[in-house]
Amino acid sequence: MSDIADRSLAYEGVKRIEWADRSMPVLRQIRERFAAERPLDGLKVAACMHITTETAGLIRTLQAGGASVALAASNPLSTQDDTAAALVEEYGAEVFARAGTDREGYYAHIHQALETGPDFVLDDGCDLVNTLHTDRTDLLGTVKAGCEQTTTGVIRLHQMAREGALKFPVVAVNDTDTKHMFDNRYGTGQSTLDGIVRATNTLLAGKTVVIAGFGYCGRGLAERARGLGARVVVTEIDPVKALDATMQGFAVLPMAEAAVEGDVFITVTGNRDVVNADHLAVMKDGAILANSGHFDVEIDVRALSDMAVEVHHGIRPQTDEYVLADGRRLVLLAEGRLVNLAAAEGHPAAVMDMSFADQALTCAWLAASHASLSPAVHDVPKEIDTEVARLKLASMSVSIDLLTPDQEDYLHSWRIGS
Repeated sequence: MSDIADRSLAYEGVKRIEWADRSMPVLRQIRERFAAERPLDGLKVAACMHITTETAGLIRTLQAGGASVALAASNPLSTQDDTAAALVEEYGAEVFARAGTDREGYYAHIHQALETGPDFVLDDGCDLVNTLHTDRTDLLGTVKAGCEQTTTGVIRLHQMAREGALKFPVVAVNDTDTKHMFDNRYGTGQSTLDGIVRATNTLLAGKTVVIAGFGYCGRGLAERARGLGARVVVTEIDPVKALDATMQGFAVLPMAEAAVEGDVFITVTGNRDVVNADHLAVMKDGAILANSGHFDVEIDVRALSDMAVEVHHGIRPQTDEYVLADGRRLVLLAEGRLVNLAAAEGHPAAVMDMSFADQALTCAWLAASHASLSPAVHDVPKEIDTEVARLKLASMSVSIDLLTPDQEDYLHSWRIGS
């Protein structure tokens, strides 16, 4: 039995889901294929994901393939109650999610989704898989395989695998080229700045924007912040990524030095305490703090609360002001959670079209191949990544060259020299 906020919102949810669907041509093609081939017939899927209009497109695709789906939220601040209502009332999914629920409610919803006894699990941050391996070990025997679509979740899964704790195969959908390129770089880059601007109405031109982490997400952010006229400073722990940022013309500093200079701080590392008490102690009056990593641990919000003598909650939507003893004000967005989903709408549908196409095709592949996979973290087969890129290009009316037979022979021969 679903647990959602308001079933009467279904009509509004359907309208927004249909709007998003217009920008998801790859997933639409896969949905049509699934409806004809039914690769997931009779299978139960439990998912812990952001409850958004784009996610609804993936859920409908899995259903078209024959699966029944139970969905919990991977972040209460990103849950769209009208989308949840539409999924339940119009599309026949089970949904356990309410916008703004507390930590207890969040995990209660994950448990409810797992009560359906899934064959496969889809995760966004590894909380569902973690719950299976800690609180619901009784269900481990029925789960055949899973997918994970975040960097943070993949990091956790690799640690589980190293310790021998992971009990079924999980595919790192996050690590496909199409997901990295579109979702992390173009999606996070645009939607994070969208969330910051919506929450604060700040002008980024002329500001110093400090970006913690120069992976795909950090690169996308840096490119777009520079395009809006900001001076961009990158902080990194990886020498290769720091060198990459430097060669692209960005300033690279330790966070201790960047903290003094920044006007806007954005964390995208997948690690904790990237902005800590020492950094907060030297920031400018009015500095804006935003996180676009999956969990709310990258900015030390507890330290910020302890340092504050006064807190003004909700001075703008998803915007809280912390007044420190010396009179400086630091502005925290979205409680330190994912700013692009809490203060904006997350990635544009055209971006999630590719990420969820990867996810859908990987589910179909797992349905046929899971028995041959060990309990470990696996890559998405290259042919799936290539197929998604091919379908996306076709939807954009972009054509590319094909290898001639002679070129194929040349690439596969070691006998032909200069």
